Amino acid sequence: MKTHYFFCTLLSVFISFQALCQNLVPNIYDKADSSFASVEIYGLSSSNNITPFWLHANQYGIIPKDSPTGALKVSIQKFWPAASTTNEPRKFRVGIGAEVVGNRSQNNEILLPQAYVAMRYKGWELSVGRKKQNVGLADSTLGMGSYAWSGNAMPLPKIQLGTMGFIDVPFTKGWLAFNAFYSDGFFEKNRPYTSDLLFHQKALYLRIGNQNSRLKLIGGINHQVQWSGYSPYETINGKMPSGIKNYFRAVTGKLYPVGEELTPFDYENRVGNHLGTIDFGLQYLGFNYHWFFYRQNIYEDGSLFTLNNLADGLNGVTIKKQNSYGSNFEINQITLEYLYTKSQGGSQWDRTIILGRDNYFNHAQVRDGYSYFNRTIGTPFIPPSSDTEWRWPAYWFTANNRVAALHLGLQGSVFQKVLWMSKLSVSNNSGIYDVPFEGNPKQFSGILSLQTHLSILGGSTLKGSVAADMGDLYRKSVGFSLGLRKDFNL
Repeated sequence: MKTHYFFCTLLSVFISFQALCQNLVPNIYDKADSSFASVEIYGLSSSNNITPFWLHANQYGIIPKDSPTGALKVSIQKFWPAASTTNEPRKFRVGIGAEVVGNRSQNNEILLPQAYVAMRYKGWELSVGRKKQNVGLADSTLGMGSYAWSGNAMPLPKIQLGTMGFIDVPFTKGWLAFNAFYSDGFFEKNRPYTSDLLFHQKALYLRIGNQNSRLKLIGGINHQVQWSGYSPYETINGKMPSGIKNYFRAVTGKLYPVGEELTPFDYENRVGNHLGTIDFGLQYLGFNYHWFFYRQNIYEDGSLFTLNNLADGLNGVTIKKQNSYGSNFEINQITLEYLYTKSQGGSQWDRTIILGRDNYFNHAQVRDGYSYFNRTIGTPFIPPSSDTEWRWPAYWFTANNRVAALHLGLQGSVFQKVLWMSKLSVSNNSGIYDVPFEGNPKQFSGILSLQTHLSILGGSTLKGSVAADMGDLYRKSVGFSLGLRKDFNL
């Protein structure tokens, strides 16, 4: 069961998708004040027509899980008036962004992972449509992805109001700043078990320490809700609670009053499927290295409130080198993470005694789970049953949400001309409490990516990757990708 036992007034960090060599925290939007366009062609293939995990995970749902694949991607972002050439930012700007991807594989498709319009005033932005973002305090470049919103699925269509970075709290002289957003959206119309499902999301991020502080403390919470729509499970006449009153209950996590015509499931829980993380971080800006430590604590049905699932969460540290000494081989950034989701408050659930058996990303009403077009919205280490049912029993959405995963991300350069990046992950997988996996299958997934600048086409970027899956969770596979990108300034 998925319920939201409490709703806090502090809310979370959201850190956008960042390019390979971009700084970690604190900016929210990638190239937020830039106008640009790019065209990219790429292809991938694998040893058994199955795309290895790290070739498709956390790619905003644009890389097919089958191969071979050939693709064309066109991206554009344009804001008016143009970005200021001085340190004084433009106060008011309007803009658009779009990304179109055409995949030719076993199932040809045209995807629209970005399509939005936006208005910006000072440090605030109102956007409508699909727009890439990550939610949660973690490294979005080399890490395994934030627990609640990792960039693994395509962005949901939303209307969102939020900050574009840190905004100083008045009268604190920059020593206290916040970063926040509030949004509502909707899922694909016809899902396997539900339809017309709505989405609510918000976050607040607090920072102690001004821009020049070497030491900064960071913390907050994010909150996601799937609600309304239709489901044949645990509902009256197939309809989930909807309307203005229930929207308020979804936003606040408020319980139902006695007397309304609802199912026992609704009375025992909250409106819809609530989940998120409470995050804490520490950033130290040294002369030679920047350090970033973070922890994401998981909440779904109250286990965190009673501290029953305190063992569960994402732990990480990122070390970023600040100076290059011109070596032929350099490591410029290291990210080490550990994800644990096996506790879930224990194997028992009782509303008044033990709030365990959280069954992350599954839900008794929303049986197609915390997903968008059958891609996990949160961490890709909790995969859809369709990824694992070749060997393990399937379940509603995911058959494997009790996971322990260790992850290493590395980034650097070779001969000062080639950028390289590697992700190496090992996991121990226990299935779910209802249907445990026999023997806790082990899994290794890894990738090595290279990119370099070429002079052809007036300047372009050549990219290539080799990835492999070895273990008992996914089919064994080795694959590679190759792409060429041309960027334009608008």
